[in-house]
Amino acid sequence: MSQPPDPTGQPHAAQPHAAQPHAAQPHAAQPHAAQPYAAQPGAAQPGAAQPAVDTVLLADVGNSRIKLGVVTAAAAREGLPTIGRRMDLASRSFHPVNLDEWLRAVAPGPAVVLVARVHDLAATRLEAMIAELAATQHRQLRQRRIRADDLPLQIDVPEPEKVGIDRLAAAAGANRLRSPGRPAVVVDCGTAVTVDLLSASGVFLGGAILPGAPLMATALADGTSKLPQVASLERGMPPAMPGKSTAEAIAAGIGWGFRGAVARLVVEAQQALGAGAEVVLTGGWRAAVRHEFQAAKEMPDLVLEGVGLAAEKALAR
Repeated sequence: MSQPPDPTGQPHAAQPHAAQPHAAQPHAAQPHAAQPYAAQPGAAQPGAAQPAVDTVLLADVGNSRIKLGVVTAAAAREGLPTIGRRMDLASRSFHPVNLDEWLRAVAPGPAVVLVARVHDLAATRLEAMIAELAATQHRQLRQRRIRADDLPLQIDVPEPEKVGIDRLAAAAGANRLRSPGRPAVVVDCGTAVTVDLLSASGVFLGGAILPGAPLMATALADGTSKLPQVASLERGMPPAMPGKSTAEAIAAGIGWGFRGAVARLVVEAQQALGAGAEVVLTGGWRAAVRHEFQAAKEMPDLVLEGVGLAAEKALAR
């Protein structure tokens, strides 16, 4: 999950998708629109008109979903930024109309989009669409790709630029949540599952990556004649053993196997970190494993909040 270098110019405009627009799936909605946080412009000369400030927008481009949000309040010194106006798009099939409607609603004025790239093709397409909307609608839409050195995080691995930016953003966010002087294990359950370690002093030490339940199902389908249905495992318990049908047997194998693998990795991580390691849980499939970690701190939008922590450095370059 390496991060590509920043482009030297704006990406080429993407051709609109051939399919008809589909309704974007909103995240757990917040009933009232929050006022967006605006990036502060440089100091103006005395008597000069104040330049317009940019609304800060965030995009976490994952393997399955693009998570969008607006920074409605900047992070306090030891806290996390407040994220509002959340919306999710399908990484592989989102339509420009859905993106345009969201941008118009949350940022009718100047805005800057901070992009965390995990799924490269989806991120390239998103960046191209934003550039096209800026050009064709004469809108002030800037973009910045988030890099490892934008995050307030020490990284102790040989090649930090090759670590997935979602992992580093989640770790940066978890650093603001863990108790002072205690290490932490950051578990992100998505299309893939990552289990990463933070030292007691807040240093990212690396971790483990394994397939999530949907990838397990896809891998099993490649060698069988039927695609296993595992969507119900995202929030429900796996079937009790023994499974009485092929479908139940597959659901039990993936469901209990997934939970067991994540739980074991957390045990190994806690042993490596020493006593007192806390668990921070995030990702769309987190509900499938939350019962394994009774004292975990659960943060649905931890990656986006971590991306928000990169705003100061990203906007300065």
